[in-house]
Amino acid sequence: MSEEIRNQGQEAPKTKPRKILPKSRIMASEQLSQLYQDTLAAKGRGEKIGWSASIFPQEIAEALGLYIVYPENHAAGLAARHQAEPFLNDAEAGGYNMDICSYARINLAYMDSLTAPGNNMPKPDFVLCCNNICNQLTKWYENLAKKFNVPMFLIDTVYNYTPTASQEKVKYVRRQIDDLITGLEKICGRKLDPKKLEHVMKISLRNKDLWREANELLAHKPAPISGFELFNYMSCMVCCRGKESTTAILEQLIREIDANIKAGKSTFPVEEKYRIFWEGIACWPYLGHTLKTLRKYGVNLVATGYVNAWGLDYELNDLDGLARAYIDLPNNNNNLDTVVQRRVEAVKQFSCDGVIYHVNRSCKVMDCQQYELQRRVQEATGVPFTSFDGDQADFRAYSEAQYETRVQGLVELMEERKQRLAREKEAAK
Repeated sequence: MSEEIRNQGQEAPKTKPRKILPKSRIMASEQLSQLYQDTLAAKGRGEKIGWSASIFPQEIAEALGLYIVYPENHAAGLAARHQAEPFLNDAEAGGYNMDICSYARINLAYMDSLTAPGNNMPKPDFVLCCNNICNQLTKWYENLAKKFNVPMFLIDTVYNYTPTASQEKVKYVRRQIDDLITGLEKICGRKLDPKKLEHVMKISLRNKDLWREANELLAHKPAPISGFELFNYMSCMVCCRGKESTTAILEQLIREIDANIKAGKSTFPVEEKYRIFWEGIACWPYLGHTLKTLRKYGVNLVATGYVNAWGLDYELNDLDGLARAYIDLPNNNNNLDTVVQRRVEAVKQFSCDGVIYHVNRSCKVMDCQQYELQRRVQEATGVPFTSFDGDQADFRAYSEAQYETRVQGLVELMEERKQRLAREKEAAK
């Protein structure tokens, strides 16, 4: 029997309709691709290019017209596209233990070949490191500098035991920024133009305001978008915070969110029954699974400290203020009291019904304080929480079954609390 006859009377297989991306999302994707292309082109022209940690004073290199790429973003992209496994295996075969940050392992394996599917980073002529989010970065970037035999510029911010950095710490970091300027001027062969630096700082501050606004629009009930969508714009703030192209993207994103609010619509595809705060980095290899599981129960992620970490604030032309901003980060490099206070404020501002803590195998600093953070935030807000084991880029550290079970348990606790609060409200009438 021919295939044609065998299939007669049968319905043609249904194809899943292709999702139409919003304009802002397309712009963000194009921006990131352009960054890698421009950096490769600059390297081809003989210009000096650098690799940088994610929360480094980008204003200086941007004002000097240097092309910079970001290994953390590169590693996250590989993980999200399920292309990280060969790099993880190569790193571990080369002696890098699984307990080391997965971003570092991916990048330390990538440095041997400088070849990966999709975007590629050319060999750096210098590396930029700041330890305000993680001390592992220091050893990671030392390895890169040694491997490529290039200079490493380190901004040592020192752990912040007070709500805001002391003047002594600000002076300490400011001197390092001055040294950074001198060093990068020697590398690129030109002096830093104060007017250009002012322009870049102005753009960065504008983008900070837009990024915060986009995040804070999710305080609307129901939220006008699925909170997971903000993860798709992380590259704008990580890699291009000082660029006008980011301004255009975030303005477009806010227009799209505002349009949803005015129309009473949301990109969250089901009824928003519960709102949660997400603590920690996304599990990039399982972004789809983490989202779909929440969506199954009508749980929308409306707030996260991780997404808002790049909203650095300072005054124009104030390098002391710039130094302070890179010390006083929202969720890293800060004492537990400050971190708890910011989480409590967010839970209340965004009317969260629960909190999910990602116990990220890669992020030892955040994980070590999470158990006390969980206790204090719940004590201050009465909001239930759950946690799950995972990793930002290593797929082997995540269990779909565990995550689903933990989310189901949290939903039961959130529903129980909602009903109890409703009974108390009714009794108080």
